[in-house]
Amino acid sequence: MMETAFRPDALTAVPGGFELRLGLPWIRSMPLSSIIGLAVEVDGGAVPPGGLAVVLGARRVPPAALQEEAGWWFVQDRLVVHCGHGLAGGSHLIAVDFQLLVPYLQAAPGRPLVLPFHIEARLDPLHAVLPGASRDVA
Repeated sequence: MMETAFRPDALTAVPGGFELRLGLPWIRSMPLSSIIGLAVEVDGGAVPPGGLAVVLGARRVPPAALQEEAGWWFVQDRLVVHCGHGLAGGSHLIAVDFQLLVPYLQAAPGRPLVLPFHIEARLDPLHAVLPGASRDVA
């Protein structure tokens, strides 16, 4: 699961920054509200939280606002994270950290399981987004 979280085309330069397309590193589709504490690093430096947004169709939603979203992150789809941070040319070490609250599994009585994820890869923004079966989460 972790090896497919970042495909070679996961990093794309866009006006005003870059976008990451992140695959769900879990065995089942999850509600967007289960994503907690989304953070991004580029070459070891943190992207400020105010510089992050999750792209949902035509909207950009701050990561903390995902708790209020009714949509789903389907296993085959890519979560698009917009970062208002410029990139120099060439490849970059990209790391994404977040927690996934699994509402149907308990860590203790009355407390859902929360799993930490750290996904890291060296990516180049020159790769075009590859056609495939996945879509961007909308």
